[in-house]
Amino acid sequence: MKRREFVTLVGGAAVAWPIAVRAQQSGKLPTIGVLGPDAPSWGPWTAAFAKRLNELGWIEGRTVAIEYRWSEGRAARVAEVAVEFVRQKVDVIVTYGGAVAVFKQATRDIPIVFAIAVDPVGIGLVDSLPGRAAMSPDYRFK
Repeated sequence: MKRREFVTLVGGAAVAWPIAVRAQQSGKLPTIGVLGPDAPSWGPWTAAFAKRLNELGWIEGRTVAIEYRWSEGRAARVAEVAVEFVRQKVDVIVTYGGAVAVFKQATRDIPIVFAIAVDPVGIGLVDSLPGRAAMSPDYRFK
């Protein structure tokens, strides 16, 4: 059950993602690679993310590893981090919409979840959004 909660938390990126199996086979903690634009602007978001993981039983350093990186407004830095995360074989990448294309070029094997994007359909990150509720101004996230 915890594996399902974890995958749901990071976006349900891959139903077949065998995080628990991979962790057992290699002895390595499941690893989330997080790339944000900078630490100050993403600080509250990353704190909330780690807190929610903890509430679901995923404790940083014990049951999951989180590798935080910052692009610092440099496109070249996004490419560097993409190569680094692929080399590290992180289990999932969490980033912002502007960095997704670079990660998609770097890997087809690691699920990529983006937390923020102005127009994900318009810029080609996704084909569509799930239903009208997500587009409605009355939609409330729970």
